[in-house]
Amino acid sequence: MKLTRHSVLRLFGFLLASMAAWYLGYFAAVYVHQNRISIVALQEIGKKPVLRAPAPKRQKCDHWSPCPPGNFAYRILSGGGKQRKAKICFEDEQLISEWNNGAGSGINIAIVNYKTGKLRSTNFFEMWAGDHSREMMDFIRNAPDGSLLLMATHDDGSTRLRNDAKKLVEELGSKEIKNIRFRSSWVFIGAKGFKLPDNIQKEKINHSDQTKNRYKGWPAEIQIEGCIPRNLI
Repeated sequence: MKLTRHSVLRLFGFLLASMAAWYLGYFAAVYVHQNRISIVALQEIGKKPVLRAPAPKRQKCDHWSPCPPGNFAYRILSGGGKQRKAKICFEDEQLISEWNNGAGSGINIAIVNYKTGKLRSTNFFEMWAGDHSREMMDFIRNAPDGSLLLMATHDDGSTRLRNDAKKLVEELGSKEIKNIRFRSSWVFIGAKGFKLPDNIQKEKINHSDQTKNRYKGWPAEIQIEGCIPRNLI
């Protein structure tokens, strides 16, 4: 059988294509499986980027949303159980907490200069082991007009709390101090020499109840937070 030039070229092209297909199959069997992750990565290149929302910015005193300009931020958290001590934050500064050794059993109080927003003093007054009502009253009375007083209990703040001390706290705006009981969780913010707005959180109380307590013998912590305008006086 005589092969023409055209037939020879077709045969050569067929052999060349067969060899190319064989090498391509060999390459796929040996290399593609070993580099599957790279191929997947190449496929991702053509996809549209996924837009993700930025992480929320942390606000003062861990508020969910920032206070408006011209306001002070505050958060007051009572103690809970034996170990969780009270925390008082003002303008993102921890005035009283377990980390600065300023918190204790009884009634914790921080006094802030309203005009400057700066801390004047802190103290705590044990109301179980000893009678410290008189000391607490002196501490409150020594706060000058134009002061904010932030208070929180840890453990028991009622057993040795005298009625005249309760009356003094009532004069700062408290409506619940007269109802405080053994191991009640109580938080409060009051003002001396001026009045706070009616629409802010100023006080909460949670009484000990053996059928509902979060901790054995102690109720759950409670907290208040909010924003105080700087132009009240």
